[in-house]
Amino acid sequence: MNIFRSMLVLASACTLSITTALAQEADAVIKKVKDKLATVKDYQADGVMKTDVSFMKIPESKVVIYYKNPDKFRIKKADGIAIVPKGGANINLGGLFANGNYAAVAAGKSTVDNTPVSIIKLLPSDEKSDIVVATLYIDEKQSLVRKAVMTTRSNGTYEMEMTYSQYANWGLPDKVVFSFNTKDYKLPKGLAFDYDTGEKPKPANNTDKEQKGKLEISYSNYAVNKGLADSFFK
Repeated sequence: MNIFRSMLVLASACTLSITTALAQEADAVIKKVKDKLATVKDYQADGVMKTDVSFMKIPESKVVIYYKNPDKFRIKKADGIAIVPKGGANINLGGLFANGNYAAVAAGKSTVDNTPVSIIKLLPSDEKSDIVVATLYIDEKQSLVRKAVMTTRSNGTYEMEMTYSQYANWGLPDKVVFSFNTKDYKLPKGLAFDYDTGEKPKPANNTDKEQKGKLEISYSNYAVNKGLADSFFK
C-alpha cells in the first residue's frame, strides 16, 4: 500500500511539474509576441478592404487604418465613413493583450501556410470579458501570430489569418483575412451603409445558418509611432 501511495504521489508530482513547465513555456512565447507588439505605440496605414458577405453587395474600398496602444482602433473609408469594430481585438491583436488578465495554456504544434507554429490558448480571467477563449497559432521563430481563432459571447467564433512581410519586425501584418459566421457575427457599424438599395438580408434557414462571411484588409504605407491623439478615436 505504501509503495502504491508513493507511486501516486510521484505521478502527481510529475504531472504538476509537466503542467507547470508547459504553462511557463506558453507564458514565455506570449511575452515575446506581446513585447514585439508593444513596440508599436501607434500607427496609421493605407489599406484596401474587401468584404464578401452573400446578402450585401459591398464594393472594394480604399481605407485608412489608425491604431493607438493598447486598444484604440479605427478604420476610415475614402467616403469619410468610419468603421469601428466592437472591441480592440477584433482585427487588431494589440487589444487582445491590453490588460494581461488571462491564463496561457500550451495546446500543441501545427503549421499555418507551411510555417511551424505553436498553439496557445488564452483564457481570460475576467468573467465580463467578451472573449471566452482565444486560440493563437504562433510562429515562435519570429514571434508572430499567424492565425487566431476567437470564441466570444457576442459574436460567436471567428478567425483571423495574418500574412507578414516588410513590417514583420513590428509585428504588423501586410494582410488580415477575417472570417466569420454571418448568423452570429454583428457587422461593424459603417458596413451597413453599403447595402445595395432594395437588397435585404435573406431570412435564416437551415441552408445559410452556417454561411461564412469574409473581410480582407491589405495594408501598406505604415507610419509607425508618429503620435496620434486620443481625441482622434472619439
